[in-house]
Amino acid sequence: MSVYTMVVFIVLIVTIGRIYQSRQKLALKNPPPAPDTAEARRLQSEVARLNERIQVLERLATDPAKRLSDEIDGLKSLPHKPAAPAQETDNAQR
Repeated sequence: MSVYTMVVFIVLIVTIGRIYQSRQKLALKNPPPAPDTAEARRLQSEVARLNERIQVLERLATDPAKRLSDEIDGLKSLPHKPAAPAQETDNAQR
């Protein structure tokens, strides 16, 4: 193999590598849209609910002690939503 052939192969490999790398970067910048299915909507509502809970917990963690006890007392007075039946049976088996 001559030196010139080796140089051509090296340039070809580097070029292919850079093309692949640029396509990967482009794919990361523009992810495909999520399908609008019932499962996707359920997961989005679950994430929104969890984000609300995180905001409450962050607020409770950063507030002074008096405010914290008042907030906890306020949360105790809220009605409790029962868990779904599938979750209750999972917890009972544990």
